[in-house]
Amino acid sequence: MANLPEMTKHRGFPSGMPGTGIQFTIRRANPKGVTPIKALPRRARPDTKEHRIDAAFLHALWHHFGAEPFERGNLDAARLNLLFGREVVAAEKDFDPLSYEALLMIDEKVARQSFPESFEDVLRCNGGDPENPYRQSW
Repeated sequence: MANLPEMTKHRGFPSGMPGTGIQFTIRRANPKGVTPIKALPRRARPDTKEHRIDAAFLHALWHHFGAEPFERGNLDAARLNLLFGREVVAAEKDFDPLSYEALLMIDEKVARQSFPESFEDVLRCNGGDPENPYRQSW
């Protein structure tokens, strides 16, 4: 196997969204090259499965890193790209979108407007059903 680039693994960060097959992290560096970080249009509307997945990823980012800059590391580029340029921004002037060491940070003001539920202590997967806040209704 070819020598893969170094990549920080964020221990304790959720690997994905339970019950969906959606991943939040990757296991190892891509042998074909680093997937670039770039802003992608987000089509998810509130109260959709896609919006809840984006909210869950942002919730994990906020509760793992807070307002501090963090290294891209093993965070999934596809998930980051849906938030990049809005809720997640480059934390350094000479940002390299092709580096696992690139620094990112949450734009808290924008993120709170787009995903206020991501900043609560417990993210309710089902839109806030008080009978069962953890039941997933995907």
